[in-house]
Amino acid sequence: MILTKRTFLAAALALATPFAAIAEDRTSVVATTGMIADAAAAVGGDLVEVRALMGPGVDPHAYRATRTDIVAMAGADVVLWNGLYLEAQMEEFLQDLGTENAVVAVADAVPETLLLSSEDYDGRYDPHLWMNPNLWSRVVVEVRDALIEVAPEDEAAFRANADTYLEDLSELARYTTEVLSTVPTEARVVLSSHDAFNYFGSAYGFEVMGIQGISTESEAGLQRISELVDMLVSRDIRAVFVETSVSDRNVRALIEGAAAQGHEVVIGGELYSDAMGEPGTYEGTYVGMIDANATTISRALGGRAPEAGMQGMLN
Repeated sequence: MILTKRTFLAAALALATPFAAIAEDRTSVVATTGMIADAAAAVGGDLVEVRALMGPGVDPHAYRATRTDIVAMAGADVVLWNGLYLEAQMEEFLQDLGTENAVVAVADAVPETLLLSSEDYDGRYDPHLWMNPNLWSRVVVEVRDALIEVAPEDEAAFRANADTYLEDLSELARYTTEVLSTVPTEARVVLSSHDAFNYFGSAYGFEVMGIQGISTESEAGLQRISELVDMLVSRDIRAVFVETSVSDRNVRALIEGAAAQGHEVVIGGELYSDAMGEPGTYEGTYVGMIDANATTISRALGGRAPEAGMQGMLN
């Protein structure tokens, strides 16, 4: 028998043991990315068991679900994914699973008028909403509503937890606005491995450039590298950034190209783009991730930000 996608899905549904049963009858949640998992854990608290498929340093654009992932998703009470073609290699499977199970694309909560278009994919939008805490707050509300839908008996707790988490995000938004506003206007350029920071740029008045496009699957040609080197030199930009989930090869090619023209460019720091930091660390939370990015960018580009960030917890 040939195991097609649909027969494999049917087999996974038959074999899956909801891990909520193992977790003292808590609501079981599978989230594709760490950022969504963080929101689900914050909203659900002790009433949910959350599993993130993609850990630190994992690129969601290229991620392919394993058989273990598929069984976990088939057995979960609810599956939360970003959508907007972020999980490009998993999209068809998630849509198929949604015909049988509770599967929610949380970015659908954001009105199209607030989304940025994608030059990489005609008719699609940039999926990196988490780079703007105010936009991400809308996603948190969608996560809350998805949990209420599958566990209505816990609605009061989910709403209270969500309110607390949303207050944290409001404080994060205030901090990021404050420290990024101290960067001199002429220095407000963030150049990194791929176009993950467009919502950041739109929110805080920065010009953002990616060597690759919105998807890390796109290729950066020699002409693109050459054009960016010339831009660095002509505009006297002296700091670029690497990302934790994308190879730094192209960024280092920029630095070498600028050096060949007698222009010194340094790595301004490491940014979290498509994945958070290590579990158990401050940077391994959504708040810590964005705090780290804002603090790093501000300090690297001549702004004023405390070295240890908003809560004094950055390493």
